[in-house]
Amino acid sequence: MIKTTRPHWSYSSVSQYLKCPLQYHFERVQKLPRKTLSDAQVLGSALHSALAHYHRTIQSGDPVQAQQIQAAYLAAWDEQEARGQVVHSGDKSREDTRSLGVALVEVYLKEPPPTNIVAIEKPMLAPIANSRGDYLEKPILVVADLITRQDDNSLQVGELKTSGRSYSESEVATSLQPTFYANALYEMTGEEPAVEFTVLVKTRSPKVQKIQAIRTSTDYQRLGDLIGAVETGVEAGVFYPVESPLNCSGCAFYRPCREWTGNRRQEVNIHPGVKEVVGC
Repeated sequence: MIKTTRPHWSYSSVSQYLKCPLQYHFERVQKLPRKTLSDAQVLGSALHSALAHYHRTIQSGDPVQAQQIQAAYLAAWDEQEARGQVVHSGDKSREDTRSLGVALVEVYLKEPPPTNIVAIEKPMLAPIANSRGDYLEKPILVVADLITRQDDNSLQVGELKTSGRSYSESEVATSLQPTFYANALYEMTGEEPAVEFTVLVKTRSPKVQKIQAIRTSTDYQRLGDLIGAVETGVEAGVFYPVESPLNCSGCAFYRPCREWTGNRRQEVNIHPGVKEVVGC
């Protein structure tokens, strides 16, 4: 991950605020530590590490050995597990989940290898404009898993995902993540890239799904408007819980959320002799 002290927006920060503003507040404003990791998070991170190793091996022209890629996955898993507590969810044991990653590596290596690799885990800090053509004060930060040149010389961003099911066309069409990637690469290169999700599907028989997303300048402008709205909410201190089984199950901030009693309220002077109670 790129190290920068400059304030910026990322897909994870924007999507977290949209998902649950109070969770955003606990993690990114109060900076409460996450005491646990889910086994799904560990699996996804370890797979990213192993497949980045695989892509670098291809880029360097060295021979690919499946056992080395699987060993890189297992080492990445063990390193994360050693750093903190891992919470296992569902009916799978630790060994079942850990072994699932080995199977996902195996099925990915059976796919045609990427060609014309331009960059691997490429960090980009890029400006973003809204629909009025005004650039926001904070740039966006993305880290592209894989950037390649296609046969027609166009650029393509490859994003690796893990999921318990295949993605639908509508999910990809409405996802903000491809817009972050495409906008950043366009600002950096002046080229309009495509984005391809490679989904490692964690079914009983693991499989690989590839699904493309095309973004245009209209999508970039809408993203700029959305980030501007999120920024306004954060600056105004608009933080509240969005309670749902999907959000709350396994949330690292469940206890402080249950202790939350609403935003503090205070009196402010509007005009001499006139006071109004507002949230802060």
